[in-house]
Amino acid sequence: MDNGKPIRESRDIDVPVVARHFYHHVGWAQLMDAELADMAPVGVVGQITPWNFPLLMIAWKVAPALAMGNTVILKPASYTRLTALAFAEIVRDVGLPPGVVNVVTGSSRIGQAMVTHPGIDKIAFTGSTEVGRWIREAAAGSGKRLSLELGGKSPFIVFEDADLDSAIEGIVDAIWFNQGEVCCAGSRLLVQESIADRFLDRLRARMEKLRVGDALDKGVDIGAIVSPGQKETIQRYIDIGVAEGATLWQPSCPLPENGYFLRPTLLTNVEPASTVAQDEIFGPVLVSMTFRDPAEAVALANNTRFGLAASVWSENINLALHVAKQIKAGTLWINCTNRFDGNSGFGGYRESGYGREGGYEGLFEYVQPAWQVHKPKASRKKAEPSSNGAEPPATAANGNGAAGWPPIDRTPKMYIGGKQVRPDQGYVRPVLGPNGANGAEAPLVGQVAEGNRKDIRNAVEAAHKAAGWADRTAHNRAQVIYYIAENLAARADEFARRIVQMTGCPIEDARAEVEAAVSRLFSYGAWADKFEGRVHETDFDGLVLATHEPVGVVGIACPDEMPLLGFISLVAPAIAVGNTVVAVPPSRTRSAPPICTRCSTPLTCPAA
Repeated sequence: MDNGKPIRESRDIDVPVVARHFYHHVGWAQLMDAELADMAPVGVVGQITPWNFPLLMIAWKVAPALAMGNTVILKPASYTRLTALAFAEIVRDVGLPPGVVNVVTGSSRIGQAMVTHPGIDKIAFTGSTEVGRWIREAAAGSGKRLSLELGGKSPFIVFEDADLDSAIEGIVDAIWFNQGEVCCAGSRLLVQESIADRFLDRLRARMEKLRVGDALDKGVDIGAIVSPGQKETIQRYIDIGVAEGATLWQPSCPLPENGYFLRPTLLTNVEPASTVAQDEIFGPVLVSMTFRDPAEAVALANNTRFGLAASVWSENINLALHVAKQIKAGTLWINCTNRFDGNSGFGGYRESGYGREGGYEGLFEYVQPAWQVHKPKASRKKAEPSSNGAEPPATAANGNGAAGWPPIDRTPKMYIGGKQVRPDQGYVRPVLGPNGANGAEAPLVGQVAEGNRKDIRNAVEAAHKAAGWADRTAHNRAQVIYYIAENLAARADEFARRIVQMTGCPIEDARAEVEAAVSRLFSYGAWADKFEGRVHETDFDGLVLATHEPVGVVGIACPDEMPLLGFISLVAPAIAVGNTVVAVPPSRTRSAPPICTRCSTPLTCPAA
């Protein structure tokens, strides 16, 4: 009644999956003390749900939040407030303590107030990419946890050896389920050239049998669009597709005289870069393209800024798995589509958001390490300059280091692309130690290159070129990390002296930091080939393989506390699982203003 979806879908899909989610997470509530012993609830969770699945999205968010011991403030979409208020009646009737679940209805201003409220510890949002982008910006720096499930433009790939009849029914479920108002709708049909004409003919014949009409009619396949504004948006995209050269086809099914109804739509001869192939339409519109071989299928599937879901159809399971692994999407279905279960995590990346809902993976969106609940402030005692055990720091501007080291001219450089490179702007920053005894001037420890935007750009390009690091075996990545650990251990005294010179801590603390960094490297090397996925059993006929994938290029800003251990603790786990890294050392390490390498004067020199 809220959003126009057919009652058959609500009865046979939405409500059973809602019940499944609550039952599944009740089990995790029972097991939390044993299986998540070192975790604690996040606290107060603000949840913003969309209008396309008004009850199912409530279950996806509320069930794990309550199971992990959080309290909830729920803001439903403006179009579907009645469903949320009906759910609130159930909450009241079952005797949940007052204040555990709170439902606040209103316009987008309510959602904005939730995102910016200092008393909310986490925001869970499902909706458009544009709003998700704003939420991320608004919450930046607030310490709020975020999980965002945003838009999609999911590929539906059909190979020539697929069961075509099953694939036809699959595409009907993928794009015309819920009027196509589904974030993971299979809205991009990719068909192998050898079967494209035959497949599309069968698809058109099947579309002729789809019924559009009153959502309360159990025989209706496609109900009403949620609002006149959404209907106008969908029609505008159809017109744009035709204007850009696509061929429009719609069945001859009658439409009700009253209401916001659209016929299921097929656009063929679509270019990969066209608007309808790139933008999320969020309606019953399917765009079709062809491919020649698996490599082209993968390229077309990944030619999108989204990454929510994909569906691969082939009777050759080896081919299906090979292709599925290469598609950049959070959920991959093989010979099925739109299968959801409480024991199966769901979510995407790129502009489809981040975080997971459902399954074991989704629990971690609503817990935090127990030690973070009362996080102690890191501190380090500083020793007297005469008793810290470090070698006297160098005083020459060439950064030769401690006394006794070889007199090598160490030109300050950065490490980019596997080699040392000079900074683009030609500036270096002197690194100073702590103040000396009796107020003496801080000694010069060394010099580091002063980077700029071009240096970051070069580093990001180098990190993308090194993407093959993820394709190496986990055993090989572990070997490399072990080798780094061994080299750090061999130079432990050198690194300990440097830490003392920069921070003024006792030499014992510096040695302990180096030892902890070495141990942590060995630990992350050990985890490289043991950080495995999981196999989930679901209530539908199939298994879910939840596998880990590297994020890609990770930007890391290192903390001020413990300069070596902080760096290792952030960089090592990222590279252990196949990511590449652009790291920026601590910015608050004691330093003087940057100087020009050409004239040794501050940034205001004419050479700048």
